[in-house]
Amino acid sequence: MNNPLLGIPSIIFIIFGGIYSLLSLGSLLIYHLKQRVAAHDYQELTKRINAWWVMVTIIFCTFLVPEGFTITAIGFLSFFAFKEFVSLIPTRRTDHRPIFWAYIAIPLQFYWIYIGWYGMFVIFIPLYMALFLPMRMVLIGNTKGFMAAASTINWLLLFTVFCLSHMAYFLKLPESVNEHASNYGFILFLVLLAQFNDVMQFTWGKLLGKHPVLSTVSPKKTTEGFIGGLIITTLLAYLLAPYLTPLTVWESIGAGLMIATFGFIGDVSISAVKRDLNIKDSGNLIPGHGGLLDRVDSLIYTTPLFFHYVYYLHY
Repeated sequence: MNNPLLGIPSIIFIIFGGIYSLLSLGSLLIYHLKQRVAAHDYQELTKRINAWWVMVTIIFCTFLVPEGFTITAIGFLSFFAFKEFVSLIPTRRTDHRPIFWAYIAIPLQFYWIYIGWYGMFVIFIPLYMALFLPMRMVLIGNTKGFMAAASTINWLLLFTVFCLSHMAYFLKLPESVNEHASNYGFILFLVLLAQFNDVMQFTWGKLLGKHPVLSTVSPKKTTEGFIGGLIITTLLAYLLAPYLTPLTVWESIGAGLMIATFGFIGDVSISAVKRDLNIKDSGNLIPGHGGLLDRVDSLIYTTPLFFHYVYYLHY
């Protein structure tokens, strides 16, 4: 792959320009509201907008460096997501060694991606680590809570590392299939739609939401919010796909429906974990948004599904 600094597609700059324009408009709107309606507290909204400025800039910068650095950046994203998840769950003293080996698996997973070894990439965590970690736990000899610990650690590694690592493997696919936007177009398309879907489901839920869709898991999630996000996200997929992907009209509609639906599933899956652990947010890393898991939860499901959707249709 060519160095993106020397040949990043112009459409990537154009879309990021549009995103920065929307953020500027949002910042100006909040400033205006603070001046006109001083009685209201806009601190939470300000934190969210400011956090989006930082997150968008970080993503943009990863597009401007050689692919090895981009793969490493996604590796760090997986590392911190796994670390945050591990910090939430109760563990036994004897689980520390298996968790150490789970951490070792993270750079290995991204090394397979860096060298383009697809076969190892797709089986290393769901097969080899799924067998190795319980074996390591057996050798320690503590059988109390064995099943819960083995399944939990493997599940966390699968969720936060294996699923998110598919984003990095987009960069190793042949660029000839997506010549007008390069493989970075797939990543931008996925991340933009997944995050936009979160915003739209929240917005439509606030405006029209009356019927909880999963009241015992996430009471604030409504059927109206889900449907609103589904429609708008699918429309955005239809509009962006010709510029960022080789997807046809119907393929782009399918991608939009998939990202909106499974982005919601990823969101409520993490909500179920937090409700089980009796916590509100997974952390406080991102002001106004909570923890890292609160921001990437929709990508956990959508990333591998979208990757294999594209891989099946065009590779």
